[in-house]
Amino acid sequence: MPKAKRIAVPVTMRALIQRINRALAGKNEIVKAARTEAQKEKVGSFFRVDLDSHIVNEKHVDPEKLGRKLGVLQPWEQLADE
Repeated sequence: MPKAKRIAVPVTMRALIQRINRALAGKNEIVKAARTEAQKEKVGSFFRVDLDSHIVNEKHVDPEKLGRKLGVLQPWEQLADE
């Protein structure tokens, strides 16, 4: 019997960021997207902010890696091409 081909379920970036932010809510942190080119140069396309102090905790965040680390992006899911 041939092996079944695995089909990856697509997840949009917006949905992934929402999942990540729900997971980070307990730590009072959020992942935000840079709005301008100048901001992208300073902190990357995505960055992590502490909501208590409003300080950037982490620059150049890779949402896919963070999502997998937090367990909000499952092995059978993949980031959808937009």
